[in-house]
Amino acid sequence: MKFKINLYKYVILAVVFAFAGCDDYLDINENPNNPSEAPLAGLMVNSTYESAQNTFRMGDITTNYVQYLASPNEASSSDIMDPVSYSGTWGSLYNVMTDINDMILKAKDEGANHYEGIGQILMAYNLAMTVDAWGDVPYSEGFNFVTVTPAFDDDAQLYTEVLNLLDQGIANLSAETSTSVGNDDFVYNGNSDNWIKFAYMLKARYLNHYSETANYDPVAVLAALDMGFENNEDDAQVEYFEEQFNPWANVAIRNADLVLGGWISEQFIQALDGTTFGVEDPRLPLIVGATDDGEYIGVENGAGRGNAPEQGARSTLETGDFYSSEQSPILLGTYAEQKFIEAEAAFGIDKSRSYEAYLEGIRAHMMKVGVASSEIDAYIGNAEVSMGVDNFTIDDIFKEKWVALFLQPEAWVDARRFDYNYENFDLPKNINPDLNGMFIRRLAYPDSEVSRNGSNVPDVSLLDPIFWDE
Repeated sequence: MKFKINLYKYVILAVVFAFAGCDDYLDINENPNNPSEAPLAGLMVNSTYESAQNTFRMGDITTNYVQYLASPNEASSSDIMDPVSYSGTWGSLYNVMTDINDMILKAKDEGANHYEGIGQILMAYNLAMTVDAWGDVPYSEGFNFVTVTPAFDDDAQLYTEVLNLLDQGIANLSAETSTSVGNDDFVYNGNSDNWIKFAYMLKARYLNHYSETANYDPVAVLAALDMGFENNEDDAQVEYFEEQFNPWANVAIRNADLVLGGWISEQFIQALDGTTFGVEDPRLPLIVGATDDGEYIGVENGAGRGNAPEQGARSTLETGDFYSSEQSPILLGTYAEQKFIEAEAAFGIDKSRSYEAYLEGIRAHMMKVGVASSEIDAYIGNAEVSMGVDNFTIDDIFKEKWVALFLQPEAWVDARRFDYNYENFDLPKNINPDLNGMFIRRLAYPDSEVSRNGSNVPDVSLLDPIFWDE
């Protein structure tokens, strides 16, 4: 669903920022019996908006790991997978989860079960993003304001909580309510049917994360997605507005002003320009910028821009493209992603269904970013893409899903589940030597948490996998 945030919402947002997100487990709450004075509408505005912002924040960290973007500077920490303290992103995730928790409790007290249901789905979404990045994290003691040194909960157990939250959200949204959600909801404008579809899509996503474990149940994945999105119009997204640009647009604008960022990885360019796979992808000019000479040239991860110091000599994000225009949406979950989840889950059960879902995922994403129908047909008709059921492999699904998840943090989950086994996917130059020639598996816990809660922070390295990454 394409829902535009209007000026009215911007005014609400400005007011809410003055009240919401003030107290969380990172702070000492002066009044633990009254954790938030913000009204439900204000908490909804902040929770939906900041969930989109957190999607960007996590994507901004992970895009170099999956080689969508590359730093123009040689041996940049973002490229070479150094341990970096992402205290700001950690704090943003917990700030919004605190507001979501307040919204759930307040909605329960007021009998506003649709607010409660949306809150449960948003809590599942943000909690899963946090677990997927760091593994064990605080949750059970994270929002009760009893301690500022909360225990870290087991990552596998937290995934059980994520799935329970989604089921609870579906149940609440399926019931009648006396308090309707309206345009304080930046995602679906209060449409409970779409929120239920999104919850099922997320349920399929997180169940599919178990693919490398003994607990993987592809039948359960397929059952969930059968209740999910029906087409691109159901996509969960937040669109931006004149007073508040899409954050990827801000990256592009800053880059044009010589605050360098948003440079495109050579790996991604070559995957779409025909170099790696022998077919030119018509999405390339719609999602990344050309050089001043009209070419698409990427930067090798870890190597920097080399002999191209001037602006315009390498491809970057630019305003005017699908993901990085001022009013472009931040995508939380899409029909295209759902079709690739279906393709993966069905692969060992019904390969014909898997193949059709794979092709539909490509078509859906191309339609999403604005590829012309004739170009979609030509690309899908290419023998490198439509190879037939017999020659169709799981690698084909992961490759096309990687393209369709451009700039989204979910792509890093896939890369780890796939063991970074994309075609010609090389380690970055100057890679962090502590990784012993392997790709990163998790983020380092932020310095802020180590300094204030160090006795509870797990002792792990960047190579220790999240529980689903076996």
